[in-house]
Amino acid sequence: MTEVRPVRWLNDAEMAAWRSYVVATLRLRQRLHRDLTERHDVSLTDYEVLVCLETQPGHRIRMSELAEWMGSTKSKLSHQVGRLEDAGLVRRVRDPEDKRGVLTELTDEGMAVLETAAPTHVEGVREHLIDLLSPAEQATIATAFERVLEHLSAPES
Repeated sequence: MTEVRPVRWLNDAEMAAWRSYVVATLRLRQRLHRDLTERHDVSLTDYEVLVCLETQPGHRIRMSELAEWMGSTKSKLSHQVGRLEDAGLVRRVRDPEDKRGVLTELTDEGMAVLETAAPTHVEGVREHLIDLLSPAEQATIATAFERVLEHLSAPES
């Protein structure tokens, strides 16, 4: 029989940290999305796919790895990549090392969109996050979320 552990409810300080994180990140992503769509007709999630591809060797990555990077399901990502492919920003190609695998690859058009949209994105990140924090606060956030990422990336036991 599985042992039921008592719930460790959040105290007021913990709840304030959690709620401010949730609401602030939601609103930050909404603002970054709005800026990108209004100025460049590209969504934040599409921009993130383009960035992910740009950082990979040969500007390409397996669909399964891209889904993992994006925190997305393969099905949802497949639809998103399909829209990007229809727009000419990416293309899907067979993996030359594994004919069963599919790679998503950044096109020249996708790179051009990324290069045009990147300044808008960086300006938004600076204005709505980075420039609001002291260097010490930036370091604290980086340390904290590196720990969270490491925890969430570890195999589940």
